[in-house]
Amino acid sequence: MNYPHVSIIIINWNRWKDTIECLESLFQINYPNFDVILVDNASEDDSLEKIRDYCSGHLPVESSFFNYNPYNKPITVYEYNETFKKDKRPLKTENLTKKHINLIKNGENRGFPGGNNVGIKFALEFFDPEYILLLNNDTVVDENFLGELIKNGDSRDDVGILGPKIYFYDEPQTIWSAGCKISWKLSRGIQIGTNEADKGQYDEIGEVEYVSGSVFLIKNETIKRIGLMDENYFLYFEESDWTLRANQEGFKSLYIPTSHIWHKVSRSGGGISNPIGLYYITRNRWIFMRKWAGKEDYYFFLIFQIFAAIILPLFLSLFYHNSNLFTAYYEGLYNGIVTNG
Repeated sequence: MNYPHVSIIIINWNRWKDTIECLESLFQINYPNFDVILVDNASEDDSLEKIRDYCSGHLPVESSFFNYNPYNKPITVYEYNETFKKDKRPLKTENLTKKHINLIKNGENRGFPGGNNVGIKFALEFFDPEYILLLNNDTVVDENFLGELIKNGDSRDDVGILGPKIYFYDEPQTIWSAGCKISWKLSRGIQIGTNEADKGQYDEIGEVEYVSGSVFLIKNETIKRIGLMDENYFLYFEESDWTLRANQEGFKSLYIPTSHIWHKVSRSGGGISNPIGLYYITRNRWIFMRKWAGKEDYYFFLIFQIFAAIILPLFLSLFYHNSNLFTAYYEGLYNGIVTNG
């Protein structure tokens, strides 16, 4: 098997405990040719200090998914600001695997697509990898996950994007996603197989409508054709948009069931139970539908949204005992209608 170079991009925003668990699992994989680009989205806690402590070997990681390895420390940290100005050390392009992290410190929270775009630009400028992997910091990876993705990506020239089988972190044998599809009339991303015990029912490699942004492997040549992620989304729908842009250029997306990761679902955005998550989900589905939906689906979406706007925010506020959800929904609705996406 060939081992093309992969740049792995991880976004951190305040949740350093998730990040160092993710990093520790990553530094124990079998794949021999990758670099790690960690983008901090202007964290307001002590994330940077804790990540440095982990890399120096002074902050061990406890996890039920692996045994902590003290022997691959210290991990050298090369630090940059978002313009890639070097703070302390020169950039090196050799021997980066398992012993180095490139830490980029954004001056503001640029969201999921904005933060990843910073990492992608860094990777393309300094490493020119064959693949770029977007990896959520609230994931833990299997030691073989990357090799399985690359093996299948290299075998098909028509494939531009690949994703693994994803399990719930808290229920390690329960599937969260075996690929994704879009409910066009409701403007919802659907995780195939979610909440099902894994009994081998999703063990076939297959083309999917899109790949979850929690683990998103994309070929360099695909990025060069379609450009970077759309930062207008900030949070949610950005990976669906990016995948559909790839589809327009003839690239297919592939689900690889032999690649496994575990995901702490909605730790950052919080989904619809969190005002930030609800705001962006509500807002972005309007931007997404105006851009991609067919006429019939869009009209159904409009009618459904009229009824949802009356019932949904009240229901969510009562169900989650959070009155801020009521305001977040209507702010997202207003901004989604008036935003040109």
